[in-house]
Amino acid sequence: MNKLWYLSRISIFEALPEKDLEEIDQMAPMTHFNALPRNSMVQTPDNERDGLFFVKKGKLRLYKMNPDGKQFTVGILGPGNMFGEIDSFSLGTKGIYIETMEETLICSVLKEHFENFLSTRPLLAMKFLKELSDRLKDRDELLEKLALSDLRGKVLFLLYKLSEQFGIEDEGYLKIDMPLTHQELANMIGATREAVSVTLQELAREGLIVTGRKSIKVQPVRVKESLTPHE
Repeated sequence: MNKLWYLSRISIFEALPEKDLEEIDQMAPMTHFNALPRNSMVQTPDNERDGLFFVKKGKLRLYKMNPDGKQFTVGILGPGNMFGEIDSFSLGTKGIYIETMEETLICSVLKEHFENFLSTRPLLAMKFLKELSDRLKDRDELLEKLALSDLRGKVLFLLYKLSEQFGIEDEGYLKIDMPLTHQELANMIGATREAVSVTLQELAREGLIVTGRKSIKVQPVRVKESLTPHE
C-alpha cells in the first residue's frame, strides 16, 4: 500500500482533493517506518516527539503514570488517528506515555512543512479544531469516569468506549478488535489484575459481556443502560 492510500483513509483528510494529498505525500518523507512491535514505547514525558504523527495500522495507548507507578489510560488511537504537537495545534500529548498495543505503523510530517500547508487551507484548519475538541472531550469524559466511578463502573465504561471505537458486530454483541489481557485492562484504569478479573466474571454472569481468551464482547445496549444514571 502506498502512502496516498493511507492518507486518504485518515479522517482529517477525507475532504481533501487528491492534489492536496499528493502534496502531503511529498512533504512527508516517511521512507516507511518499520513496523513497531507490540509494547514498543513510542514516547515518554522525557522524550516527546515533535511534529505530527498518523497511525497507519495498529493501535496506540496514551497514558499517564502517578508517583506510585500506576498507569491511567487517557486515550487509545487506531488507524486514521493522529497525535503530536505543532505550534498551531496541540493534540494533548505533552507529558504522556505512548505505547503500541499491537504491531503498529506510524508516519510523520515535519511541523514546519505542515503548518505552511495548513495556512492556505482553512477547511483543514477547521477539521483540526474539531479533532482537537473531540479528543479533549473524550479525554475529559474518560478521566472523570475513572476518577469518580467505582471499579465496576470504571471497567464497564472502558469496555463500552473500546467497543464504540473498535467494536465489530458479532451476534448482537460488539467484539473489541484487539487482544486484551486482564492485566492490560487493569493497567488502563489503575487497578489490580485480581480485582479486574473478579469484576469481569461478575459482568459475564450478568450477561453484559462475554469473555474469551484475550477477547471481550460487549452487549452495548445493556452496558449503556448500566452506565446511565437513574432518576
